[in-house]
Amino acid sequence: MSGRESMNVIAAFTEDQAARLTGVSKRQLASWYKSGFFVPSIDFHESGRAYSRLYSFRDLLSLRVLNQLRNETRVSFPHLREVKEELSHLGDERWVKSILYVRGKKVVIERENATRYEAGSGQEVLQIPLKIVVSGMHERIKQLGVRDADKIGSIERKRGVVHNQAVIAGTRVPVSSVKSFADAGYSVDQIKREYPSLTEDDIRAAIAFDEAA
Repeated sequence: MSGRESMNVIAAFTEDQAARLTGVSKRQLASWYKSGFFVPSIDFHESGRAYSRLYSFRDLLSLRVLNQLRNETRVSFPHLREVKEELSHLGDERWVKSILYVRGKKVVIERENATRYEAGSGQEVLQIPLKIVVSGMHERIKQLGVRDADKIGSIERKRGVVHNQAVIAGTRVPVSSVKSFADAGYSVDQIKREYPSLTEDDIRAAIAFDEAA
């Protein structure tokens, strides 16, 4: 899947759906909207109208990242606002070619060519490859159904499924995506939050999978 294709999701999501997909509570979404920190792409400014606020796929990606930065690394709200502005100006191609790092309480954005900007200070404690956020959001939206028990913790490869890549059996989740999270320092529990349909056995099987074997 190319960077352009991976961002090509034309849909609008309600506040309830956005909360479930991003981990940001409805109360937090309402607070961020009221303060003007995060206004969804579709906003009719009519509080009495059903679905007056709808979130785009790009909105979901930004909210997912901002929620992780705010709640897991305790980035200050003023700096979070700066990060939000940086994310809003990233084009689709740069989204899937950038990595966020947290150094101390400051966020650093690194492009694939290793050019960093908005550098902070302190020890690096987290990295977030944005293309993995995109992949994870696709999975959250699809939310595959219950699989057969014999597929749990197994890896398979099928013709025509995710370009013949190795995937978690019974899903379309590439093993390479799970490995990317693990390589970025994510724990099994953290990876599971990105892919709610996977089990711990699925994730451990993907991490242990050797493509060359």
